[in-house]
Amino acid sequence: MRCSGGGGVKTLELSRVEDIFLYGTLRDTELRNIVLGAEAPVIQAILPDHAVFWAEGQIYPTIVNQSGAAAPGLLLNAPDAALLARLDFYEGGFGYDLAPVEVRDHAGMPRPARVYFPRPGAVPPGAPFDLGDWQDRHGALSRTAAQEAMGYLGRLDADTLAARMPMIRARASARLSAAEGVPARIRSDTPSRAVETLETEVNHIGFYRFETQRLRHPTFASGADQQVRREMVVATDAVMVLPYDPVRDRVLMVEQFRMGAYGRGDPRPWMLEPVAGRIDAGETPEEAARRECEEEAGIALSALEPIASYYCTPGYSTEYFHNFVGLADLPDDLPRLGGLASEAEDIRIHLIGFADAMRLIETGEANNGPLILSLLWLARERATLRRTP
Repeated sequence: MRCSGGGGVKTLELSRVEDIFLYGTLRDTELRNIVLGAEAPVIQAILPDHAVFWAEGQIYPTIVNQSGAAAPGLLLNAPDAALLARLDFYEGGFGYDLAPVEVRDHAGMPRPARVYFPRPGAVPPGAPFDLGDWQDRHGALSRTAAQEAMGYLGRLDADTLAARMPMIRARASARLSAAEGVPARIRSDTPSRAVETLETEVNHIGFYRFETQRLRHPTFASGADQQVRREMVVATDAVMVLPYDPVRDRVLMVEQFRMGAYGRGDPRPWMLEPVAGRIDAGETPEEAARRECEEEAGIALSALEPIASYYCTPGYSTEYFHNFVGLADLPDDLPRLGGLASEAEDIRIHLIGFADAMRLIETGEANNGPLILSLLWLARERATLRRTP
């Protein structure tokens, strides 16, 4: 790795440097403590001829050579092997590697250091990065994600962590959204803090995270605590969108292979569904709904009508759905295949008249919960939607 200075390229040997220069989100004390596992002394410093930008389309920064600029940061003094291993693991989860540079400390004195630079071909830079803006918009999410990520130290390598980070951030986003809660007028208002987690075992770390927890919680019968063991799939929040054309009075459905149906032994594991997808970190449900309609079906929505937000299988999964009907222009010449090849999506698109769509509920061919809910909601609101100019 090279560092451009005003007089050309200066290369330092890694063996001669020990300090680590932190220019991005690790300037946030709380996040840094999560990653390092403890507080560590730092001093103010700058990296000449470099500038920090948002990584395009992401919620974290990147650093680039820029003559005459000066990237502000913190200098972590000679981290020991354990701290360096934690930093390498965390930064490797973003595809960043250490390289030698020369920084200037708070007194203006030059000092050799190392910096985590993005690998060649990484995400391009976007707008100039602002730490305060990141703390306001993404700080809580990033800290929550870091807590999960650092729990995999010693279980995953950095490259595997990098592949898992989008889902880790999406799970963190879901956890923060859940904290908002919903009313408890009829159900118990017993707070989650009344539940004591005695033990958590992480059984699997893949696209989803599987956990077994031993809990203690109060009971309805006596209020006395009951100890239970529960298994759980830790998933993300997702959107479900049934596109509807009120002029042509028809809906768009997607068809794709579903592992759950196949695993259950269904003889026909291809299912009709609304457009659906994960809510990425930093996205609102509405933004995710519009993005998924463009990615899966190639259509732009003119409006979104919220149906409901709900847990789909709360007995064992954290997955939470935001269900919409999306108003759209659905002409005959829409492509009949959709999805992203990068996500191995194999999707067929169907345009179905409203009456025929409702018959799918009667025949049982509509056997997907969000599809049934969307069609029943549409049946109730269809007249209003068709009258709306």
